[in-house]
Amino acid sequence: MFSKSKINEPGPKADETPAAARPAAEPAPRAPAGDFAKPAAPKAKPPASVLSNDLHIVGNIRTTGDIQVEGTIEGDIRAHLLTIGESATIKGEVVADDVVINGRIVGRVRGLKVRLTSTARVEGDIIHKTIAIESGAHFEGSVQRQDDPLSGNKTGNKRQQQAAAAPTQEG
Repeated sequence: MFSKSKINEPGPKADETPAAARPAAEPAPRAPAGDFAKPAAPKAKPPASVLSNDLHIVGNIRTTGDIQVEGTIEGDIRAHLLTIGESATIKGEVVADDVVINGRIVGRVRGLKVRLTSTARVEGDIIHKTIAIESGAHFEGSVQRQDDPLSGNKTGNKRQQQAAAAPTQEG
């Protein structure tokens, strides 16, 4: 009965103009083409580069970005996030902060976080900081934990280093 809603009131009042008849607001002035002002917001992270399943690369790949491989690569790969698709085959060393393996790798894998899914097939050593291996994954090789697996050094933990450095006595 008492409502402040204008739903039931007939049409606009005489002193009001419809929205379509009002002049449009002027757009904000644009900077001249030669003025390179810094953007207000940081740039969004670019999407991962996808190497399709019909692609065959012979050679090394290096990027600071993300890669999703669906094809075949004969060479080493270095990336930030590397996703190996189910149809992918890599023959070479893989080095990345994060490695998700759904396909096949023949070679060494080095990563801060390494994940072998149930469809993964890895023939080679894995050097990692953290690792997850799902049930069903096929893995032939050794697994070694290192605090900095990306550095590429082949030294083990301190105990192994001390044992190697200790002098031996022959009797």
